[in-house]
Parts: sequence; C-alpha cells; structure tokens
Amino acid sequence: MNCPHTAAAPADRGAGTVVIDPMVQDLDGETARLRDAGVLARIDLLGVPAWTVTRHAEARRLLLDARLVKDIDAWDLWRSGAVTHAWPLIGMIDAGRSMFTVDGAEHRRLRTKTSQALTPRRLEAIRPEIEKFTQELLDALDAAQGDDGVVDLKAVFAQPLPMRVVGMLMGVDESRHAMLTRQYKAFFSMLTPQDERLALLAELDVFYTDLVREKTARPTDDLTSALILAEEGGEPLTEEEVVGNLKAMVAAGHETTIGLVLNAVRALLAHPDQLRKVLAGEVGWDAVIEETLRWDTPTTHLLMRFATEDITVGDEVIRKGEGLVVSYRAIGRDIEQHGADADAFDITRPTRNRHMTFGHGPHICPGAALSRVEAGIALPALFTRFPGLRLAVPDEEITRLPVMTQNDMTAFPVLLD
Repeated sequence: MNCPHTAAAPADRGAGTVVIDPMVQDLDGETARLRDAGVLARIDLLGVPAWTVTRHAEARRLLLDARLVKDIDAWDLWRSGAVTHAWPLIGMIDAGRSMFTVDGAEHRRLRTKTSQALTPRRLEAIRPEIEKFTQELLDALDAAQGDDGVVDLKAVFAQPLPMRVVGMLMGVDESRHAMLTRQYKAFFSMLTPQDERLALLAELDVFYTDLVREKTARPTDDLTSALILAEEGGEPLTEEEVVGNLKAMVAAGHETTIGLVLNAVRALLAHPDQLRKVLAGEVGWDAVIEETLRWDTPTTHLLMRFATEDITVGDEVIRKGEGLVVSYRAIGRDIEQHGADADAFDITRPTRNRHMTFGHGPHICPGAALSRVEAGIALPALFTRFPGLRLAVPDEEITRLPVMTQNDMTAFPVLLD
C-alpha cells in the first residue's frame, strides 16, 4: 500500500473523516477536530481507515470490552491484504508475540512477571539509582551550554534519563543506549522510508535475541533474566515472547517519560504563576505530573484494537473486523470529564488525576508507576538546580517530531539561568 507523506497539513477527507497528520503540524487543531467529529470518529491513518474514540467515558468502556482484541488477524484490512508490511505504522501493530499483542489468559501470562518487577517496593529500591542518574545528567546539562548559554534539554537530560533507567532494569549495557535511542527514533519517525524501518526492526530483533541468549547463559538481577526464568502458567516464556516484551517495554518505557518531562517543563514555563506555586510548595509536583498527563499526553494515538463482532457506540457502529484507535490526547481534554476549561493547563484542577493516559483495563501500561517516579525525581531536581530555567526560543518555534503516536519534540532549547 502506498501511503504518501505530505509536507502540508492534510485536510479532512470525506464526510466526518479526520486525517491524522503524519507531520504533526497542528496537534491542538487536530485534537479539536477529533472531538468535534464525535464520540466515535472516523480517521485516516496514512491512507488506512479506522475509528477512534475521543471521550473518557466511552473509552473506559471500550478498553474493558472483550470484543475488542489486539490480534491483528481479526482485522479485515490485514486479512484481505489491503494493509501489508509496506504500511509505515504496521510495526506498531504486528510487533511479534508479547503482552502488548495478545489478550486474555495469554496476556496475563506474559504480563505477570513484568508487573512483578515494577512493584512499588521495587521502584523505591531503585529510586537512589534514578536520583544518581538525574544528578549526573544535570551536571552534563550545565557543562553542555554553548557560548550563547543555550542547551537542548531533550538531548542532554530528558532523553537519556529514561533510557538509562529502563536500560538498568533490562540489563542493557550503557554503551548500547545511544544506539537504541537512534533506532527507536528512526522507527517512530514518519520520515524514515519503510524499507529502512523494517530493517531497523530486524536489527532490534537481533539485538534483543542476543541479549536474551546472553542472559539465558548468565542470568543476572534484571528484568530480562526474570522474564527468561519465569514459569507463569506452568510454562516458561519462549525466546520470542521475551524478545517481544523487551522490545515493547524499552520503547514504551523511555518514550513516554521523555514526553512527560518535556511537556511538564513546557507547560510550567508557559504558566509562570503556576510554576511559582509549585516552587513555593503550595502545590505538589504530583499535581504537575497528573495535569501534564491529562492535558498534553505523551501518547497521542494508541494503535490498535479490532472488533470481533459489531459494537455500537452512541449512533455509530464499529463493524466486525474494523480497527479502533484510542486518541488519548482528545480524551484528556474531554469537557464532560474535566469541565468547560478542559483545554486549559491548571495544576489545581480537581479532576487532574481522573485521566486514562496510561490506559485502562487489562492492557493498562505496566510502566506507568515507573514513569511517574522518574518525572517526580527529574522535575523538582531540574528546577531546584536551575530555578531561572527558561526557553531559549519563543514557544511557538518548538516543533514536534513527525510521529503519529507519541507526543515528542524535535528539540527543547533552554537557557539555564
């Protein structure tokens, strides 16, 4: 399937269809169009039609609906050959066997050991390591200032921190972090030709397979070894299952936190009155994190679930074999859930915690608590070290990466003092 990438923001096609812009040039406008299109909206993903849900209450119900499954073989467009591996987004759906691509008992079997490794007790145990990484990167941030005082907060701080943390958890040597960062960035980017993207996926498979085989021969105290040694459901995970879980966990585990940290900093710098309240201790950093997750979600659109029978949502019907996307950014700004000012950033909002940015139901993100812990350490440390932190360019000059699923910035240039 040929899916052309256009440099111009696409217009809506057809009656009520919202075209998701691969270049992410107007995310606020796209979010508003999705909400205006209804509870269940028709969307176009690089030439592929799908549904998306845009309201909190309906999304909550659908995320619990067993008639919506992760199995790509339930998708009519895949079974008919209308969608193939030539489609640039296929790697986010047909990603091998992992807890992200199966349902029911198999999902529980694949997920259990990962969840056990990310318990509150385990997260508290690794807190000193996260604090250490944070301080090291703050030192690097200070040292990286150019002659004009400008430094890229994303490249030097927000991006390497979660990769260090997830790398430590998975037992991935720090010398490989930069390579993984480049690989995942190219995988998600809509500017990467599809043949290169498929080659990247093959390279990642080789990397993680080698890692799993190394840990099988010499297990250590990390999540990779724990997954290999797990015998949930009476049988160990296969090599393919461990590899699939690792690929998805590293991707989700660092991309989400990058977006959360940068979006929180950006929101606070744009709302200095609220930043003052936080720095004065009038409002906690947990409030900043939850309102950021609601208002400027790290994940914009989560691909994809498939209907195994017709599902009625309001006046619309998701037909058997059709795909459903969950548009978390539109859901986070649902007026019915958060009030008429849902488009406003407000850390004192009573409903700031009542969001579903990390999902809901069986497939809720297993790394949600980890992301919150990382942001809860990184944000206060950053503003304590650099209380005069400010943008080095006007806010409107900050651009987003051409990624259709993550809310990520190209760069985030700041002045530290």
